[in-house]
Amino acid sequence: ATVITNLLSAIPYIGTTLVEWIWGGFSVDKATLTRFFAFHFILPFIIAALAVVHLLFLHETGSNNPIGLNSDADKIPFHPYYTIKDAL
Repeated sequence: ATVITNLLSAIPYIGTTLVEWIWGGFSVDKATLTRFFAFHFILPFIIAALAVVHLLFLHETGSNNPIGLNSDADKIPFHPYYTIKDAL
């Protein structure tokens, strides 16, 4: 944790302050490791939630059609076919 967070100290003007804020003090301590563990634990759940929200918005609005061509091909609904496919 020390090496990676010390890379932030290279940012002009705010680097040292940013590192101290991330560490929660002047060195890596138990609080820092607890904070990093919590961040690494919660991050996958946040990413999964954002993916679900993305799929819901895609379901509501549909895909973008920048060219503007209408395809007369037979279409299947998003739910349940693609919902099950995405879940698997």
